[in-house]
Amino acid sequence: MKYEYWLAGVRGISARKKYLLRKHMKTAEAVYYIEETQLDSLEFLNEKDRNTIMQEKKQADLEAGYEKMQEKGIRFIPWFSAEYPEHLKEIEDFPYALYVKGALPDEEKKKAAIVGARRCTPYGEKYAVDFARALAEQGVEIISGMARGIDGMGHRGALMGGGRTYAVLGCGVDVCYPKEHIGLYVDILEQGGGIISEQPPGTPPLPQHFPARNRIISGFSDAVLVMEAGERSGSLITVDLALEQGRDVYALPGPVNSVLSAGCNRLIHQGAGILLSPEALIQEWGLLEDLKASRGKKGGKNEKMLETPEKLVYSCLGLYPKSIDQVASETKLNIKAVMELLVTLQLRGYVREISKNQYIIS
Repeated sequence: MKYEYWLAGVRGISARKKYLLRKHMKTAEAVYYIEETQLDSLEFLNEKDRNTIMQEKKQADLEAGYEKMQEKGIRFIPWFSAEYPEHLKEIEDFPYALYVKGALPDEEKKKAAIVGARRCTPYGEKYAVDFARALAEQGVEIISGMARGIDGMGHRGALMGGGRTYAVLGCGVDVCYPKEHIGLYVDILEQGGGIISEQPPGTPPLPQHFPARNRIISGFSDAVLVMEAGERSGSLITVDLALEQGRDVYALPGPVNSVLSAGCNRLIHQGAGILLSPEALIQEWGLLEDLKASRGKKGGKNEKMLETPEKLVYSCLGLYPKSIDQVASETKLNIKAVMELLVTLQLRGYVREISKNQYIIS
């Protein structure tokens, strides 16, 4: 397997060319020992490819690299392995090999990718969590890229729903990017999910890796859910790939004056499915007739558990942040009372302070 690990890690040659090279030579070991004259006869390789292979042969330390990977608890899964996901092989340019910490997505379960803006609004953040949590509760596995914003919220929602989620990285699986998601990285693994990449261990998060990473996110998935995206969002790359791969695409509608909803609204105009609510999507997919019956109605909970002044403050808040002064003005309560009620609601999990003195509903 050390030769396969070497070939998979050769940089500068596409997955497709590696696949053709191995198919022609039968084994990666034969590729490693190929003569330069034989290499020159392969028409699908250009001169740069041939030079790259010859240079990599000279620099390779086969034993050390493969053993170091194993010591880190990373699994190496080339395309011909029985473990390699059949669902991923359906895409035209599937990865030559995968590097995996934890598990791979379950081939038998429905899988949804949740993608969107890194600099998302509270609106996008809330619904990324809500959709991921509701789907995870029904056994749907959530795929995303562990980026800031919507990706991270999608993973978190899946974990909150007790489900499994999988992060496809644009760097090595032993590199947590962004660094502040180390807690999420650990939680994904502890809850039975996985960290996946086609980049060899130790690979830094270089910009050119991320567009290619997106084809794996959509390739793993049965459907792609776009929660927030601008007109030129990177998430739309994933959408294009998903459509090429024959995956379903859904988008969350947003305010017509929101820059971060422009891409989603355009997708809906072009025929994407509309994400009206987690319950509606779950019923469309035939997963459960009435999700609310299994989770309990949020409105009913609030009516029973909140006192009248708390209801007044809670009903004043929404998905966009409001200041204490705004809440006081709208409820006609004094500022001290509003502050006390907001603290109570925050402690009970009904509202969140997303920046100093700015609150939204949870």
